[in-house]
Amino acid sequence: QVQLGESGGGSVQPGGSLRLSCAASGSPLNSDVMGWFRQAPGKEREGVAVIHTGNRMAVYSDSARGRFRISLDNAKNTVYLQMNGLQPEDTAMYYCATGWRRTTGGSWLDSALYDYWGKGTLVTISS
Repeated sequence: QVQLGESGGGSVQPGGSLRLSCAASGSPLNSDVMGWFRQAPGKEREGVAVIHTGNRMAVYSDSARGRFRISLDNAKNTVYLQMNGLQPEDTAMYYCATGWRRTTGGSWLDSALYDYWGKGTLVTISS
């Protein structure tokens, strides 16, 4: 069983930055996908950025690419999301997930394919 704990959310003005952290405990897999998803009020959960814990390959959503950067500290079992140039449309609850179920043709950004989830951290962008 894997437990995930997110931190780093908060409220910033448009154009600001935040750094989210997600620490994994329990029995995190050595070769797995771990990353960030978000859900805004009234919207479906969407993938933001994920990274493979073995080869460190990263995948970003179109909205995140160029503004957000995902990184991994294997020694700490922690994944980070550096978010720059934040805009009001980035306001959402951000969740960390891991335990990707290998599926033919499955996308790492598909939230339905993850087994373990944190409780989330709220990010609010407003002026």
